[in-house]
Amino acid sequence: MKIGNENVMEHGVIGIGQHFSFNSGMDRIPRISEPPRNSHKNELISPLVIDRFTLGHTSLPEIFERRFMIKRVISVVAVVALTALGFAAPSKAASESDCGTGKLFCIGLVTDTGKVDDKSFNQSAWEGAKAAAKSNGGFAKYIETTDPKDYATNIGQFADKKYNVIIGVGFLMAEAMTKAAADYPKIKFIGVDQFQGAAVPNLTGLVFPEDKAGFLAGYLAGHLTKTGKTGAVLGTDLVPPVRYFGEGYRNGVAYAAKELKKKYPATKLIYHAPDNAFNDPAWGGTTAQQLLSQGYDVIFGAGGNTGNGALLRVAKKKGAYCIGVDSDQWGTLPEARPCLVTSAMKLIDKGVAAVVKTIVEGTDKGGNYFGKVGLAPLHDFSSKVPAAYQAKLKAITPKVLNGTVKTGVKL
Repeated sequence: MKIGNENVMEHGVIGIGQHFSFNSGMDRIPRISEPPRNSHKNELISPLVIDRFTLGHTSLPEIFERRFMIKRVISVVAVVALTALGFAAPSKAASESDCGTGKLFCIGLVTDTGKVDDKSFNQSAWEGAKAAAKSNGGFAKYIETTDPKDYATNIGQFADKKYNVIIGVGFLMAEAMTKAAADYPKIKFIGVDQFQGAAVPNLTGLVFPEDKAGFLAGYLAGHLTKTGKTGAVLGTDLVPPVRYFGEGYRNGVAYAAKELKKKYPATKLIYHAPDNAFNDPAWGGTTAQQLLSQGYDVIFGAGGNTGNGALLRVAKKKGAYCIGVDSDQWGTLPEARPCLVTSAMKLIDKGVAAVVKTIVEGTDKGGNYFGKVGLAPLHDFSSKVPAAYQAKLKAITPKVLNGTVKTGVKL
């Protein structure tokens, strides 16, 4: 669905009244016995054979009527059992028309420029919003931003409908989110990558130590490179998290080189111009090709679809490695698997869901919520990366994450 120039998508969650874990309480669900077995062949007897055994010479219409009644009874038993375990049979699917009425918990998400299915940043935030809506029996919807000047308008579409929570994705949206929080004090706002210098009661900044994830990715790259040349294709450095990723990566490579007692050229960081910085896969691919042609053999792509373009180009180069960003791109961008040794992850989805949980519980106070970072599994590369390198990476990871090993990035 489209509203003006923005693409809009809804995610309704049919009204489950309570979160339920399938690991508990299953013994309370009535069990339906198996059909009888043929004692000679130990085979299950088909339903029709059962009818013949149990109903004798009953007519076919009567057989089918009885089987239908059995199915109805089974269905009723199942509904009663699930209701007893905390499920509520929904009277209708969740709908935006119920937002603002107090009947439904509504979450609206405004993406940064780029698509919601960018395989990394926006998509991860949207996954978190959907998970939060599902766990609260609520409703989630997104609006894709095509131009930064539309940030305020897009936020306003949700605010005017009195959504409970509005999520703004990206550093560049910070000013619009701050103003909206002031204009709509009864609505809760979550700003992904928007550090809050002063606490605002209804605005929470979801922020991450990207320098640490970047450092770990660079540390691995420094061990994998054969030419000593490592590079990164990035979004704009006007966005601090992008710069933190890039500089952390560069410093991680240097740290590895020092451990290995090798001298590498400085890691080359190439940033996109501010305009369309996160949705330019063609530029990402061309830039990655330039690096490859100069002998760079480990390339980090960080910048939404722009970074994806770099990863996809590296995937065509035999023997080259690439590193993804934000989410585990092994799953979100499978075309990059030929080169994708790992991803520098920000657990945005889990962070979004966690902040929404504090809002639902009434424990949120605004300010900043610090999400977690780390490296994705090596997947198929676990058999290709030397065990000694993996052991070193495992050993240094907690030291970087707890700050014992400094990244050297100026924040």
